[in-house]
Amino acid sequence: MLRTGLIVVTLALALTALAQRGRFRDVEEEGPRPSFPSGGEFHFIRVEYTDLPEYRRGFGFSSRNARGQGWWMVDWPDADDHFSMGVGRLTRVQTGDPRHLSLTDEHLFDYPWIYATQTAWWDLSDMEIARLREYLLRGGYLVVDDFWDPDWDLFRRTMDRVFPNRPITDIGETDAVMHVVYDIREKDRTFIPGTRHLWRGAGGQVVVRQPPGTLPAWRGMYDERGRMMIAVNYNTDVGDAWEYADSPYYPEAMTTLAYHYGINYVVYSMTH
Repeated sequence: MLRTGLIVVTLALALTALAQRGRFRDVEEEGPRPSFPSGGEFHFIRVEYTDLPEYRRGFGFSSRNARGQGWWMVDWPDADDHFSMGVGRLTRVQTGDPRHLSLTDEHLFDYPWIYATQTAWWDLSDMEIARLREYLLRGGYLVVDDFWDPDWDLFRRTMDRVFPNRPITDIGETDAVMHVVYDIREKDRTFIPGTRHLWRGAGGQVVVRQPPGTLPAWRGMYDERGRMMIAVNYNTDVGDAWEYADSPYYPEAMTTLAYHYGINYVVYSMTH
């Protein structure tokens, strides 16, 4: 009964989010996606995964000229394209074309960094669980993003299948991932909103409304040698900050922080 109630709450939040996502469509890019070289030192790899059965029915997403189904697609392809262009501009990392792969794709091991969104609602098969565990133990790095207070237990249950009882802890200010390229201090860790959290105030200015009772958190799961394997963006929406990086309505300071986190994650994954 408790799990059913939790699913009802999170499903209602999901429907609300979908209903509000169109607020900034008028400033989103149109036309073809940007071009990238097919080869590079870094490729943005978005993970395709199996959804919870309760969330599979009737959900579809479209972004510009891309269309399909599955929660893994949220913010795709604009978030992937914009962030990839940012990595190319802000670092010396040679950036190739963004890609998306299933967890069971053998090519997954070719890439040190993968990204998954809405991960409270994934329902990984035993094969997907085994492949994710192997990927992480072989040195891979996973970034998960955009899930919220009611969803933590659902996310935690999946991670217990990958690594039973392995802790997920808050990332300390002295952790290497906070300084590998950009210095991110405790005071800098502000809420990064989705577009559903942005409202037009009096005079047309943008007002950020953080969901009541939520606190943004940046957490990590580490291997036995202390290497971070998983970066957890919780109660915050880094993907939307990348997706709307070119929007004049999205707060610039929050986009900047989202890029700092993302680039630190990328360089950490390539050097640890």
